[in-house]
Amino acid sequence: MSDFLRDYLTVVWFGLAALVLGSLLLGLAALVRPVKPNASKLIAYESGVDPVGIGWSQSQIRYYVFALLFVIFDVEAVFIFPWAASIERYGTFGLVVMLAFIVLLLDGLLYAWKRGLLRWV
Repeated sequence: MSDFLRDYLTVVWFGLAALVLGSLLLGLAALVRPVKPNASKLIAYESGVDPVGIGWSQSQIRYYVFALLFVIFDVEAVFIFPWAASIERYGTFGLVVMLAFIVLLLDGLLYAWKRGLLRWV
């Protein structure tokens, strides 16, 4: 087996160890926790305020769109960081490609701003 694949095998072993350990700890917690069912435990609770009416309410889509836009632009920052850390290796071509990438991101941001998706109202 090559050293390259051996490095990935190490990652797989650590991933499996994490899954097994997490499963064991969750199973152990399920076995030792106290189980005392009570009707008051099943009601909705938010910041110490007693619930009024039913616990279901419809959320507006703008909150999901705002969160999705945050995730998109946050993940794109993860793509920019490795490029900035090794900018000398990529040269002029890397600079032009990254500038095109940033322009596309800014175009998406301006589109969302013009559509009013960034207003938190």
